[in-house]
Amino acid sequence: MGITERSKKRVHLWKKAVVHFALCFVMGFFTGFAPTGKASIFARPAVISTNISDHLSPRPVESPQQVAADVNRSLMAETPIVAMAAAPARPKEHTENSRFISEKEEQQEEEKEPKLTPRRFIIIVTPTSTKNKFKSVLLRRLANTIRLVPQPLLWIVVEAKTESNGVSEALRKTGIMYRHLVFKENFTDTEAEMDHQRNIALKHIEQHKLSGIVHFAGLSNVYDLGFFDQLREIEVFGTWPMALLAANREKVIIEGPVCDSSQVIGWHLKKMNNQTDPRPPIHISSFAFNSSILWDPERWGRTSSLQSSSQNSIKFVKEVVLEDETKLKGIPPEDCSKIMLWSLRFHAAGGATTTKHQINQ
Repeated sequence: MGITERSKKRVHLWKKAVVHFALCFVMGFFTGFAPTGKASIFARPAVISTNISDHLSPRPVESPQQVAADVNRSLMAETPIVAMAAAPARPKEHTENSRFISEKEEQQEEEKEPKLTPRRFIIIVTPTSTKNKFKSVLLRRLANTIRLVPQPLLWIVVEAKTESNGVSEALRKTGIMYRHLVFKENFTDTEAEMDHQRNIALKHIEQHKLSGIVHFAGLSNVYDLGFFDQLREIEVFGTWPMALLAANREKVIIEGPVCDSSQVIGWHLKKMNNQTDPRPPIHISSFAFNSSILWDPERWGRTSSLQSSSQNSIKFVKEVVLEDETKLKGIPPEDCSKIMLWSLRFHAAGGATTTKHQINQ
């Protein structure tokens, strides 16, 4: 009796479960066909699986040219809208005014900037005499002066060939751009030796076409540094007065031009009764010239040239300088009578002063 009841209860429980499962199945089946306004929860897995399949599916590889073309098309399509939104159209008058103001500001900036003018090249020629006992001392003193002169500058030093290399060592220590020229000839006349050395320097300038203003600086010269600034202002020929000083003498001899502003109107005479030559020989350190006269004389109105090696170059230069006073420019131009160069006479060992030839060194 008890076993039969238990079996009936189990059959009844299974029937309830089957009926309950059938009802849930029917409800779920018909619910899937019912229209809804929002996506159902049951539809989400299908969307996710679709997206994943899209990402995992292989895509065709695009070339760089095709990508760049697509980017350019998108930019071309979007640029006009952005430009119109970011920069609204300005009146024409406002644009012209702003352009005028910018040009004016640029002009003011250009005016504020200093205009740099290149300095003219100076060529200083210094002959040396073996008979001058103060040569090494005077060379160092002159080097200390030239060292203070702004570049560009070239110092040409000429000397007779000797076993000593004192001049070469002194020049290397100066820090100045220089050229050291040596000759083998022997001279008994100091003035002839000095002219020979100047000719060697001029031949060197002509051969290498060193373009600049040439000045003959003696070892005994003393300079005002402003003299070299005035020297750069010379175009063709320039001249100036200089003072000759001697030890144990109270007088000073002035040589050179007499000027009206920068125009040469006469020359200082050594003697008042000198009527034979209204233009006495000019001191070698009292003039300067443009070096191009040596290889291009036609540029300055000269038909002759210095092509012959036997021609005296220094004589030619003196003739050119003195033949036409209108071409000479007195310096400084504001007051040509101002002394900016002095030449000193020193005592020799025996107490006598040096000669005029040594002054012209």
